[in-house]
Amino acid sequence: MAAAFKTVEPLEYYRRFLKENCRPDGRELGEFRTTTVNIGSITTADGSALVKLGNTTVICGVKAELAAPAVDSADKGYIVPNVELPSLCAERFRSGPPGEEAQAASQFIADVIENSQMIVKEDLCIASGKLAWVLYCDIICLDYDGNLLDASVFALLAALKNVQLPSVTINEETGLSEVNLKQKNPLIIRKHPVATSFAVFDDTLLIVDPTAEEEDLATGTVTIVTDEEGRLCSVHKPGGSPLTGAKLQDCITRAITRHKEVKKLIDKVIKSITPK
Repeated sequence: MAAAFKTVEPLEYYRRFLKENCRPDGRELGEFRTTTVNIGSITTADGSALVKLGNTTVICGVKAELAAPAVDSADKGYIVPNVELPSLCAERFRSGPPGEEAQAASQFIADVIENSQMIVKEDLCIASGKLAWVLYCDIICLDYDGNLLDASVFALLAALKNVQLPSVTINEETGLSEVNLKQKNPLIIRKHPVATSFAVFDDTLLIVDPTAEEEDLATGTVTIVTDEEGRLCSVHKPGGSPLTGAKLQDCITRAITRHKEVKKLIDKVIKSITPK
């Protein structure tokens, strides 16, 4: 009977749970799904991480290459993020060129990198005007069940913390670059941004970490990105219900708490894989 009611009136079905301050999957309104991270799972990448947020599964691989810096920014390297939503992750996505949602997610990740200053592009420069690192960050969703942005930012941060770049020098006589693969250094991560997403129900009710079903039924979504100092890096609100200042402040407060949980999880995993 419940399954039939859910099929016919999905929104009313959800409202009955929300009135009791819980959700159909058993979570409270402010409760996140179980979060796990596996770092260094792709051996062919320079850094990688697999993140699971409930059923939502995202993998990020970072590939580092050498290139000449741009003329107008001779002392800066490049970071090129790309989010892919292949047809295997959900029925709603099709094979072929990236759709609107994938493009919007790629732009969001690029904005987070820029606004948070997690990596300063000057740190990627090897020789001004001559040589710099390019970091290609490919984020691929393997299973889509809502809240793609949180999982993507988490996977990106964990993968970048896994990156080890070889030592590179330029031979003054020949002008050629010399790579020392035996001497590797970790990437300098200046800030640790973490995203926290909320779905807005009936213009007033906020629930964290929405599933795909909750996103479809919600009247709006908002994603807050904060760093370890509690600084606001980004607010992403693609239309939908407006939020009052008090509601937005509530979201920011919850995002700061979530940041501590995520940072603790990453540090624990990195510590477990670091050779003693």
